[in-house]
Amino acid sequence: MSTAIPHFYPVGIDAEDIDFMGHVNNASYLKWVQAAVLDHWRALAPSDAVARHLWVALKHEITYRRPAFIDDDVIATVLLEKVQGARAFYETVIRRGEEVLAEVKSSWCCIDADTRRPARLARDTIQRFFQTGQTEPA
Repeated sequence: MSTAIPHFYPVGIDAEDIDFMGHVNNASYLKWVQAAVLDHWRALAPSDAVARHLWVALKHEITYRRPAFIDDDVIATVLLEKVQGARAFYETVIRRGEEVLAEVKSSWCCIDADTRRPARLARDTIQRFFQTGQTEPA
């Protein structure tokens, strides 16, 4: 059994993220998710895989729970749920402290940096994003 290794991405809220109602515009959450997922990839993948592969977002489904404001400390927690072929499925939860601001399900396509064609990741690269659960001896 394997468990995804969480990746914590601190979100910086800029003045341009604030909309006419005084809170973060919904579009900014998308920007944050994209930055967080790509940071997750660069943090855990081997450098040669980072150099050979690029990621293209295919779909984002965002559920907004609470508004964020300019002075909030916000963290995005990224989990790679699974990889199927050249596709990767992520869950990202954006929080202010313990309070969930948004939940995002997204799918991405891995592409070869040279050919710009879909590319499967090596098994050992994928395994870097998961920790294998070991059963403790009784």
